[in-house]
Amino acid sequence: MNNKGFTFIETLVGIAILLIVFIGLYGVLQLGFKVIGQSRARITATALANQKIEMIRNLSYSQVGTLGGIPSGNILETEIITRNNIDYTVKTTIGYVDDMFDGLASDDALPNDYKKVKIKVSWPGFLGDQVILITDIAPEGLETTEGGGNLLISVFDALGIGIPQADIHIVNTEVEPSINVFYQTNDQGQYLVAGAPSSTSAYQITITKSGYSTEQTYSSEEIANPEKSHATVVEGKLTEISFSIDRLANFSINTFSSWTSDNFADSFLDQSKMSEFSDIKINQGQIILATTTATTTIKYVPFGYLLSNEIVPTNIINWDQFSWTDTESAETNIKYQVFYNSGTDWLLVSDSDLANNSIGFDSSPVNLTDLSTTTYSHLKIKGNLSTNNTSTTPILFDWSISWITDESTAIGNISFNLQGNKIIGTDAQEEPVYKYSTDFTTDSNGQISITGLEWDSYDFLIDPAENLDLSNTDPISDPLGQNIDLLPDSNQLVDLFLEADNSLLITVRNSGTLEAIFSAQARLYNSGLGYDQTKFTDEQGRTLFIPIEANEYSLEIEADGHADYLGTVNVFEDETIIINLVTTGPS
Repeated sequence: MNNKGFTFIETLVGIAILLIVFIGLYGVLQLGFKVIGQSRARITATALANQKIEMIRNLSYSQVGTLGGIPSGNILETEIITRNNIDYTVKTTIGYVDDMFDGLASDDALPNDYKKVKIKVSWPGFLGDQVILITDIAPEGLETTEGGGNLLISVFDALGIGIPQADIHIVNTEVEPSINVFYQTNDQGQYLVAGAPSSTSAYQITITKSGYSTEQTYSSEEIANPEKSHATVVEGKLTEISFSIDRLANFSINTFSSWTSDNFADSFLDQSKMSEFSDIKINQGQIILATTTATTTIKYVPFGYLLSNEIVPTNIINWDQFSWTDTESAETNIKYQVFYNSGTDWLLVSDSDLANNSIGFDSSPVNLTDLSTTTYSHLKIKGNLSTNNTSTTPILFDWSISWITDESTAIGNISFNLQGNKIIGTDAQEEPVYKYSTDFTTDSNGQISITGLEWDSYDFLIDPAENLDLSNTDPISDPLGQNIDLLPDSNQLVDLFLEADNSLLITVRNSGTLEAIFSAQARLYNSGLGYDQTKFTDEQGRTLFIPIEANEYSLEIEADGHADYLGTVNVFEDETIIINLVTTGPS
């Protein structure tokens, strides 16, 4: 049985092949139209440029110049001419040339040997392009002077190397006709403005280049005592002025506290964090006494213990506290002790350094801040469970030991001033006027990127209203926060470490797993002090309140899928607190 026709898949394949063919043809046609259109536009642009040059050639030598230019004339620097519905921009640049034939300025007394005319005709749009024609216009003799002086402009980078094709903008409103003209440096980073009208401190010069810093001259009205005043041109003399620009650079800035906390914690989901135990049992995240098997009635053994793994902190500044969560009835008890590695054995920390350690602790937390981190560099914690009633047992839910490290915690929303060391002059009181001085504020994560900066040495000045002191920087600066170098075309990372008299570091964890809770909302407030701040925990479950006054504060913590916490905390100097939230399921 023969079925004639096309299947659906065959039809789709056929359509796809046709689309590929037609798209290819369309691309070829489009390219063809573009080539033809560009050719037509280029012919018109070339004709406009030739017309402009022929018009200039028919002028007397003294008339060859632009309105507001050097040399001065009646030729418009920029014109818009419409042909065939296309707007052509005709830009005319005319300048004197100092030819090497008779020497160069300053050895050449008449450096304005002849004039060079550059005509650039450009057009926009899909067919956009440009045409450039250049011609020389010479005087009737070997050379001539039309009066005025000469201004030699040099532009170099941070290493003293000349910068080619830097843009020069010159303005002088004190001569007639006034001057407002643009030039570009040559391959050696120089440009000679020959035949400039004589004028005292009136030539306003600005040097720019895409992707580079900017430098300019200033008047005494702008700055009382400018470092680089507007240029002076004297009849028949050569004035030399130099500028320094280079590629722009960036700062990536982070604001941190100079410390943070870390901890060892165990919620007893398994025995992986226990180095030794006897007569205890792990029961769904709980440590209880083991039971005897002599009878069918459950009976707990009278004693049992567990010992944690070795706790070896990194970058520790000082020990913080030992805390736990347990349940004890009147007939049960758990005593906690702290051991250290003597080098040959594990020994109890002496009572002289940790009072009552030999008999064990009942109340959580235990303050460990007085322990020497040199003598007690490695610790273990021990729990001793006991019962006087074989039908009941104490329960240990979790324990942890924390310490302060020299690592950092991000501090957000910090205001500071970034000030470069380059000055552009002094004010009426002889105080320096800095080229760059701007205020910034880091985001909520303590980060900010500042782009488009000039190479310089910069000072980071923390806003006094922050009530924070700069304790360190990376890279290291001396004095603190000052003279941090930014090289051209670089991205310099700068970490600013801040400290205050009082601060509170909160760590929020899940009570069952002791894992950090990210983006928990922590509100700390004291209505009497007028203090009320809300922050969110980071990926380590931490958030830092800094600076704050020494006092008692109310603390509220909320996290999705967890029961809310409400309590109080006393803050004196640098305090840490760990809050374990109970899981309630997704909200």
